[in-house]
Amino acid sequence: MAPVTVVCIKWGTAFGPEYVNRLYSGVRRNLARPVRFFCMTEETAGLHPEVEVLPLPAEPFQAEMAAALAVANRQGAMRKVSLFRPGLLPPGPVLGFDLDVVITGPLDDLVDFAPGKVAMRADWVEARRGRATGHGSVFRYDPGRHPWLYERLAADPGGEVAKARGSEQRYTSTLAQEMDAFAYLPPDWVVSFKHDCLGLPPVNWLRPPKLPEGARVVCFHGRPKMPEAVAGYRGSWLRWSRPCGWLKEHWIDRAAADLGPDWA
Repeated sequence: MAPVTVVCIKWGTAFGPEYVNRLYSGVRRNLARPVRFFCMTEETAGLHPEVEVLPLPAEPFQAEMAAALAVANRQGAMRKVSLFRPGLLPPGPVLGFDLDVVITGPLDDLVDFAPGKVAMRADWVEARRGRATGHGSVFRYDPGRHPWLYERLAADPGGEVAKARGSEQRYTSTLAQEMDAFAYLPPDWVVSFKHDCLGLPPVNWLRPPKLPEGARVVCFHGRPKMPEAVAGYRGSWLRWSRPCGWLKEHWIDRAAADLGPDWA
């Protein structure tokens, strides 16, 4: 059985190697097929030895892209486009994740969903505004079928950044829709911790966060992030959260049992 290619990107110091290792563990525990797990990064210390490292490239269009992103006040926000470069990864579909997600259910359906399409979940905030933007925390694509995800930005970084207003997920989903190669992942598969698990006040003050039935991936975009949610979050009355036991189980305890405590 051919392995599933899974990829993430880590740059800077916002996320330590344990985020990569726990994501790798969550992926391999929730796929019924073998996995090749890649991380694009400039810092390899602390990564599990089974994580395959891709060097974080200096793209030829990086300076022009950075200048355009500075105008949009989104410095570094489109580095993920390097994952789309044709020939970078093994042939076939690729399942990609941001590091601020936790795997909580089976992933095979995400790999097989809408073959030949770029697949993302509808962005929660953009959907309320009537915009068709996909959310970039979970994405399925095929570099061989979708080389334009890389080539379009490489050809006109300033123009594409401006058109997307500095948003990689807007660039990716809008271009895929333009190319008639886009599909929305079912919303109950990919959920938001703050929108789908907490509940609005006073519910979030009275009960612990709830894991929606059928959720395969929980996204921690914005605040709280996973360590804050595990411990209990007090940073905002709206996002106030009691300590989250199921998050600790899925993100820390099961990863430690799988990889060993030194890696999780």
